[in-house]
Amino acid sequence: MENNEIKNLDIQGNYSYIISLIETSKSSTLKAINSELIILYWKIGEYIQKDILDKADKIYGENIVVELSKRLTSHYGRGFSKSGLSRMINFYRKFKYFEIVATLSQQLSWSHFVELIKIENELKREFYIAMAINEGWSVRVFKERINSMLFERTAISKKPEETIKKDLELLSNQKIMTESLFIKDPYILDFLGLEDSYSEKDLEDRILQELEKFLLEFGSDFAFMGRQKRIQIGNKDYYLDLLFYHRKMRRLVLIELKLGEFEPQYKGQVELYLKWLSKYEKQEFEEEPIAIILCASKDSEEIELLGLTEGNIRVSEYLASLPPKKLLEEKLHKAIIEAKELVTQK
Repeated sequence: MENNEIKNLDIQGNYSYIISLIETSKSSTLKAINSELIILYWKIGEYIQKDILDKADKIYGENIVVELSKRLTSHYGRGFSKSGLSRMINFYRKFKYFEIVATLSQQLSWSHFVELIKIENELKREFYIAMAINEGWSVRVFKERINSMLFERTAISKKPEETIKKDLELLSNQKIMTESLFIKDPYILDFLGLEDSYSEKDLEDRILQELEKFLLEFGSDFAFMGRQKRIQIGNKDYYLDLLFYHRKMRRLVLIELKLGEFEPQYKGQVELYLKWLSKYEKQEFEEEPIAIILCASKDSEEIELLGLTEGNIRVSEYLASLPPKKLLEEKLHKAIIEAKELVTQK
């Protein structure tokens, strides 16, 4: 065959197709290996717990585990060290049902599980499992979300346990995300690199410059729609700070940026914007628009009296810099306790 005939053949098309077959096969193989590895670790943890530790006194059982780890490490490497076996035992203790492990092993890696078994609270674990699968978090992002105390910052943490379970089931089984799983308080915007003194325009500019990181903080289903959108009501022009769309909730999300403390008049302003969006922008298949007023600080009692703890307008603080973790933990745990006490009183 002559060179000009070879050039006319669809080599690139055939090559690309075969490459796609190879890559798909490699991906499927890696997933299968990952799943088998997770199931293996679970079965080892189950065996050691039920057939060794539960049948012997504590010291004798621990000595057996130590000896097992020595022999397994010499044969299979560091993954079977004493700490490795302890992790497998803990894995079994935290995930008792094989069917659940088998299902999750198709969606999460062993590195995800290593982070999950560190979490003692079962509901919190279920939250991170559901969110990791829904958002497609890598292990790096997964660890960042846990370290930033995402669960405690999300509105769902302040709900009764039954509500949390129901919302997580909706997300896991029907891919339906409720506002409580989406809205956070506070939002951590330390990646914006804001100086001590900045304007609302500076804040807005930096958000757009770091839009990818901003969307990661808000969620993967969040799509940017526009900035300073002009709307006309009567003879007056108004401007919406930031407009987004949430695909799973199927609704527009308005974000209003405020530098200082929340002021009651913001509610009326945002209600007006939402009514305009509902009338002129909402599509037939969409839910009603919602708004998040992002401010530097707020008074909890004021927010409660204005009825902004539920509904289509929420008020959240933002942190321009990440405080020490202990301080953040104290702040969030106090907020959760206060919110649940309020629900009980109602």
